[in-house]
Amino acid sequence: MNDEFDPSLIAAGDQLFERRWQLLKSLPALEFLPSADRPEIAFAGRSNVGKSSLINALVRQNGLARTSNTPGRTQELVYFESDGDPLYIVDMPGYGYARAPGDKVATWGRLVMDYLRGRPTLARVFLLIDSRHGLKPTDLQIADMLDTSAVTYQPVLTKADKIKPHELQKVIAETSKALAKHPAAFPRIIATSSEKGLGIPELRATIAEIMQDRA
Repeated sequence: MNDEFDPSLIAAGDQLFERRWQLLKSLPALEFLPSADRPEIAFAGRSNVGKSSLINALVRQNGLARTSNTPGRTQELVYFESDGDPLYIVDMPGYGYARAPGDKVATWGRLVMDYLRGRPTLARVFLLIDSRHGLKPTDLQIADMLDTSAVTYQPVLTKADKIKPHELQKVIAETSKALAKHPAAFPRIIATSSEKGLGIPELRATIAEIMQDRA
């Protein structure tokens, strides 16, 4: 399912997320961005894809990123930091929030696009896709946006424990085929479950590898 990782990278990923993480700030506009003095990774995905739950599982802190049953609750760029780690984690606004007012949707869209185009320290965006549904048209629109912005992004399947293994393999294959046409897409797909811990060590290892490449 998930590719084999070098054990040293798994260990590096574990170490990277041993420290306690905390909220730095929520940003309604780019003028409030922190200094671009370290690499940052961002998480993007449809509303209700399990983005906050995945971030919480990644850092081993259930209450760090806010989870909600109401799609579209994250309406700003939310920055997290950890003492001693030269890395920012960014929770991007969820997309596909049909109940949000039109002006809100437009504002969020501009914020995200400007952020993607203008943040030189953005090392990678993890594009979250619900395993139960696979790629949706809105996901492909975001992939096009990321291609245009020349930002490397990597597909991460969420809620992989909610479907049968053979169905998951089919979703992985279909996602890989669809994103092969996108120049900025990183080819390795990580299947995860925040609830069961599936793929979380591999996700941490991937981030550790990004940090090593940026060093």
